Amino acid sequence: MNLIFLTLAFFISVFLAGIIIPRILLISLRKKLYDLPNERKIHKVAVPRLGGVSFFPTVLFTVCFISAVRTLLGYESPALYVAYLVPKILLLISGMTLLYLIGIADDLIGIRYRQKLVVQVICALFFPISGLWINNLYGLFGIHELCAGFGIPFTIVTVVFITNAINLIDGIDGLASGLSSVALLVFAFLFVEERMFTYALVAVSTLGVLVPFFYYNVFGKAERCRKIFMGDTGSLMLGYTLSFLAIRYSQYTPDVIKYKEGAFVIAFSTLIIPSFDVVRVVFVRLRNGKSPFQPDQNHIHHKLLAIGLTPCQAMITLLLISCTFCISNIILMPYVNNTIMLFVDILVWAGLNLWWDRILKNDSNK
Repeated sequence: MNLIFLTLAFFISVFLAGIIIPRILLISLRKKLYDLPNERKIHKVAVPRLGGVSFFPTVLFTVCFISAVRTLLGYESPALYVAYLVPKILLLISGMTLLYLIGIADDLIGIRYRQKLVVQVICALFFPISGLWINNLYGLFGIHELCAGFGIPFTIVTVVFITNAINLIDGIDGLASGLSSVALLVFAFLFVEERMFTYALVAVSTLGVLVPFFYYNVFGKAERCRKIFMGDTGSLMLGYTLSFLAIRYSQYTPDVIKYKEGAFVIAFSTLIIPSFDVVRVVFVRLRNGKSPFQPDQNHIHHKLLAIGLTPCQAMITLLLISCTFCISNIILMPYVNNTIMLFVDILVWAGLNLWWDRILKNDSNK
């Protein structure tokens, strides 16, 4: 029955988003709410950027509706639900609401980065308030349990980092939504395996809303007013949701779930590409004497475009790499130390970047 509920949630989310997104396109056309091209952007024509407006209402409705039906049919344990799920889910919704509002404001009139950062920190605080924080690294670098004095600030920094990483990777069609879809699919599988239905429901509902958006974002024609971007409204919501799922899967709660060797590395391997890319870009900017917050064209998708790939080819390449990282880490984790696994991931990513840099250098010398 749980699989039936999850399947139903996925299709409800797809259906609702499929209805809402065309209406957003129509409103954007009539009110001229466009993302205008400039020297830093790939697109050459004005494109609506309010696709993310559909994300939060769709996910909220689907999660609430399926949870209510499941509880009414007697498939939910009231004691477990109240003790562990209600605070976390309600504060997740609270944080998503704030990010939804600040995202809409930013997409419509523009918001200063410091103001967005303050809201992100407030939303990140909701996780430890609900009892959700990184309390165990499962032997990574020889570290197991974390005290609250370190784990809670680390959690807040992690949430803000991931939220911005998804926002920054949203540079070509389908990339942010595609990488997020890969991560959500993995999380749905992991939570189903651990019999944590509500978290799988959040993952599946969010995955469902990305299906019609991906279609309009990648295959829609701007000339026919059928193309749309997610904007900050969508990317902030996706980053926040993914950080919630990653932290929940990696949190050690012995009274709820058994010890999962390497859970921290497995959870965050779903976010390797946006996370590693942000770290690399920040180091490059600092090395060049620039502010780490100054926009540029040094992201990984810019590099792939520079070596001659089309935006679609670059997007597919990065999605395949993300899938490879996720699958290999999950399969090899029982047999490989998680610290070694992390270093291998870093070396593979660094090797790929060095290879692409060499191709760029050879092309420039021709």
